Amino acid sequence: MALVTVTKVLGSAPCNVASRMVVDKNKSIYGTIGGGKLEHEIIEKAIQAINENNVIEVSFTLGPKFEQCCGGKVDLLIEPMNQSPELFLFGAGHIGVEISKLLEKTPFQVNLIDSREGWFDLIEVSKETLTSSVNITDFKTFRDAVKWGDNCYVLVMTHDHGIDLDIIAMAIPKKTKYLGLIGSKTKCSRFHKMLVEDLNIKEGMEHVVCPVGLGIGGNTPKEIAIDVVAQLLKEYYKSR
Repeated sequence: MALVTVTKVLGSAPCNVASRMVVDKNKSIYGTIGGGKLEHEIIEKAIQAINENNVIEVSFTLGPKFEQCCGGKVDLLIEPMNQSPELFLFGAGHIGVEISKLLEKTPFQVNLIDSREGWFDLIEVSKETLTSSVNITDFKTFRDAVKWGDNCYVLVMTHDHGIDLDIIAMAIPKKTKYLGLIGSKTKCSRFHKMLVEDLNIKEGMEHVVCPVGLGIGGNTPKEIAIDVVAQLLKEYYKSR
């Protein structure tokens, strides 16, 4: 469901500030923001907000498009209710699989992504664990698989450092709640230098968590996964 709130009204309009409407995923509505084509347009925007798991702010001028001559302007806030944090985990190796399993029955939706052809036929992760599993043969198109925004968590741990760098470079300008890269402090320093000097990304690794995890300890895939999951949950709950 999504909550629609009228936040501002200028001039004549069929609604008042603080008018509210709830839209569910089947387009059923509860309440109203004035009816007509404006309401129809907002229902579509609400479905978009639900599907993208992100807040949307929109503004409409009430003219011929909406078969209204009042000429007013309306600003609205569309908020998905019970928003879930969504993890886009690049790299379905041993640690990635363990992280996915550990996040089952937590608030996180998990999207496990890997570039190796046929890889998902070789690993065991139940459908209940994942929101999706995606095979992307060219990781440079990964941005299309991610729902960027305040609920977006990106974790990079592929089998190839070159792919890791490509993903980090593309993710830095995007809006995320958490952007993490598995690796040592040496890898972090190396990536920072390449981002700044070779790719002209001035902030480099400044906003990337690397190494990931809370530093609990342990070297097995499951122990590392527990460490990383603890950090993800801490990041999520500290803003609740």
